[in-house]
Amino acid sequence: MNTPLPSGRPLGVAVIGYAFMGKAHSNAWRNVASFFDVPAVEQKVLVGRDAGLVAEAAAKYGWAESATDWRSVIARDDIDIVDICAPGWMHAEIALEALAAGKHVLVEKPLANTLEEAEAMAEAAASARGRGVQSMIGFNYRRVPALALARELIAEGRLGTVRHVRAAYLQDWLSDVETPMSWRLRKETAGSGALGDIASHAIDQVQHLTGQTVTEVTGTLRTFVAERSGAAGLEKVTVDDAAWATLGLTGGLSASVEASRVATGQKNSLKIEIYGSLGSLTFDLENLNELGFLDATLPVREQGFRRILVNEPEHPYVDAWWPQGHVIGWEHTFTHQVRDFLLAVRDGSQPSPSFDDGLQIQRVLAAVEESARNRSTVTEVPERVAVS
Repeated sequence: MNTPLPSGRPLGVAVIGYAFMGKAHSNAWRNVASFFDVPAVEQKVLVGRDAGLVAEAAAKYGWAESATDWRSVIARDDIDIVDICAPGWMHAEIALEALAAGKHVLVEKPLANTLEEAEAMAEAAASARGRGVQSMIGFNYRRVPALALARELIAEGRLGTVRHVRAAYLQDWLSDVETPMSWRLRKETAGSGALGDIASHAIDQVQHLTGQTVTEVTGTLRTFVAERSGAAGLEKVTVDDAAWATLGLTGGLSASVEASRVATGQKNSLKIEIYGSLGSLTFDLENLNELGFLDATLPVREQGFRRILVNEPEHPYVDAWWPQGHVIGWEHTFTHQVRDFLLAVRDGSQPSPSFDDGLQIQRVLAAVEESARNRSTVTEVPERVAVS
């Protein structure tokens, strides 16, 4: 079932959350129609808890107004899309209410803080889809042109049989022991640490690029700084600083995933290496316009990784931007994400990744946590059953 676009007006958008992700998503909503042929949208309202700060952010980011009560915003007739950039502990409550109200929903990853919340969200999304209401989870790195090209090359068989993948997402913003406590370091608000925050991206890439699904894991979690300074003094850190996992996938593929927020000197590096029988690919987010490709079908004396600058009109998403050879940045991935979401809303098609995809990632994360509790015991991931 397809819910028709509103007659005579643009789609009204509300973003809930105005900090880091709210800023990135606001930039995407502001620019998407300037570069892509999408349904018209209007930046209606930016929502946050602090009235003064959210009003200031709304004016800066191009929103018509601001608000502090997300429930009243969802109830408005002029809001068609709800984009959830709030902390993870709020995802389920907001998404469930928005879907019930008939609003299309985009929510930042990970889908929720707990497996139970993610299951409820996937069930609600399936029910809403039957009424023409679309939903999507924001794994924005699927929209990096170089990684989109990598997926195309793998699907075309250029790597032959993919044998194993290495993915490491490394940051260092928690390396300093003096870095203060925040909601991201409390399990009740963040769900998990590096595991849910950035390893989820790496796991999604492993599955998305290869077309295979994780079926078993072994995992290890570490918290290197056990206490950090909070408003009331030292406070216990209740999430992981770093995570490691070995993954088994449906097609016999093996993958290793590493994630750390204490990797001193690494600012925002998602490194991916994909090794196949006929070739290999390498990628680093800190050089996001480049893809390394080795074609092992060439004579040995001609083999070697070559650098593909992914800035040609023939590359995914790139024809909308600048003349060939002109680089794009991290923020463009969110514009591409909004573009794909709007086209799905227009066409009545299921956006990707769906809440069901987000639930499957949540199951993998839960299996890593269980394995870590059991001292790296091999732990099966429950079979993915599509919610209809």
